Amino acid sequence: MRSRKTILFIGLSIAVLILFILDIALGSVSIPLKDVWNALLYADGDVTTVKIVRDIRLIKAIVAVATGVALSISGLMMQTLFRNPLAGPYVLGISSGASLGVALFILGAPVFGLATNSFLSTMGIAGAAWVGSALILGFIAAVSRRIKDIMVILILGMMFSSGVSAVVQVLQYLSNEEALKSFVIWTMGSLGDVSMSQLWLMIPAVVIGIILSVAVIKPLNLLLLGESYARSMGLNIKRSRMIIFVSTTLLAGTVTAFCGPIGFVGLAIPHVARALFKDADHRVLMPGAALCGAVILLSCDLISKLLTLPINTITSLLGIPIVIWVVVRNK
Repeated sequence: MRSRKTILFIGLSIAVLILFILDIALGSVSIPLKDVWNALLYADGDVTTVKIVRDIRLIKAIVAVATGVALSISGLMMQTLFRNPLAGPYVLGISSGASLGVALFILGAPVFGLATNSFLSTMGIAGAAWVGSALILGFIAAVSRRIKDIMVILILGMMFSSGVSAVVQVLQYLSNEEALKSFVIWTMGSLGDVSMSQLWLMIPAVVIGIILSVAVIKPLNLLLLGESYARSMGLNIKRSRMIIFVSTTLLAGTVTAFCGPIGFVGLAIPHVARALFKDADHRVLMPGAALCGAVILLSCDLISKLLTLPINTITSLLGIPIVIWVVVRNK
């Protein structure tokens, strides 16, 4: 069994490396692997090729890996915490909070006469999404201090998410055509809109989220048997829950802020990891889900290039069958 898991980890790691290189090489203009290698290591060769590889495709491939890892790990934590196979990284309203932030920035600024405000202009779409996600986390954190039942928190998160979505719809209704188009494009998700300066903000936030998720591997294993059992084993439920919430917000919230809401990855990939590794231990599942997420997002990015479709369309087409399979299997 251990040798099988080792082979899986090695195979997935090799797949990530191959897909990463292919994601850089393939696109509207295909670049030979030799030129990709020279551009990455030596900045040698045609200036245009070096610019395409280093300034565009390399950043996009890194974002794809970070997005796949972040959403997969956050989805795994949410499913374990809520003991619900259909829980995802956005169940706490993180996606809705980000959407509200972006809607206020893109749609609300002209309505309220704030379009020329220098602070809002500087903050941008990514900053607005991050602030919206953080505000939702603050609300959920305040509620979780008073309410012990995790399912009640889940329901409140979903209700709050619906309320926020209603506000976003009002802003859409009141917005002008140009602003509405920009917002709709953001909701489709994109891995290619992250600049190098934004990447230096995105990656540290994701890394911190991953570190926090690693810190709660043991609590997650205890929570598999329920909160009562975990509490009897001496686990501080509130502290562990808060770390999981913060980690999820850093992972899913950051990805949403910079790439838009990318659906079904956090919901479906943990189930793919469970099916592959046939293990419930998070010491195996967490790195397994991270590698699976990176493979899927890189594959989706390649497919979206070939078909010239938004990344959200591809992830949904791949994720929906997996979700249906989970529902049918669990009857």
